[in-house]
Amino acid sequence: MRLAIISDIHANLAALEAVLDDVSATAAEEIWCLGDVVGYGAQPDECAELVADRCAICLVGNHDLAVLGELDTSTFSPAAAAAVRWTQGAMDGATVDFLAALKPANEALDVALYHASPRDPVWEYVLWPDQAAECIHVQARRVSFIGHSHVALYFAADEEDPGEGPLQASGAQAGAGTELDLDSGRWLVNPGSVGQPRDGDPRGAWALLDAGAWRLVYRRTEYDVAAAAAAIRAARLPDSLAERLQYGQ
Repeated sequence: MRLAIISDIHANLAALEAVLDDVSATAAEEIWCLGDVVGYGAQPDECAELVADRCAICLVGNHDLAVLGELDTSTFSPAAAAAVRWTQGAMDGATVDFLAALKPANEALDVALYHASPRDPVWEYVLWPDQAAECIHVQARRVSFIGHSHVALYFAADEEDPGEGPLQASGAQAGAGTELDLDSGRWLVNPGSVGQPRDGDPRGAWALLDAGAWRLVYRRTEYDVAAAAAAIRAARLPDSLAERLQYGQ
């Protein structure tokens, strides 16, 4: 089965539509979303509707939980908190119902899915090998997928447990076209962000997994950044949320 793994859409409809068009061209059989459908961007209802229609699996992310009132925003940046408040006033009941039914992790599949990390599915940013090794040690499956950091990257460790010594992991950021052979070893894979990449590449990020062959390819999709920025400004959200899109930061 060919699977498209997406994450962190953040109410960026232009990016989501472009990525979904790209996914359709690959003949992926299912799309799995790792959460944060809303937040930051200006089209939460449209994005939630598309995800509900197109994704076989979707997790809930920290921004999704925040707009539901289930997460304190005191640790959010001022712009992120403002976007949460705006989204709470703008989204309709169908979006609320969709998000409220989601969970931050799914460990019932051949791969494990977490919005943030295996140790903390809601909050932990996994960016460093030592940290990733600790997560790999506790993840429910040999291969797991995470989102949350908005950075396309991966970490790998030997399949055998080192015994009393600490587990060692290596990793790297993944540019467009990076291919991984996941057939052996233990892996923690982040496909990057559809709607707000933070790795210096403004294109929407996602990953295509051939689950039968355990092969994964990182993809990037160009989209109308100006349209997404214009929607944010029209909603009178903080201008920084529009400005950052063109830089992939």
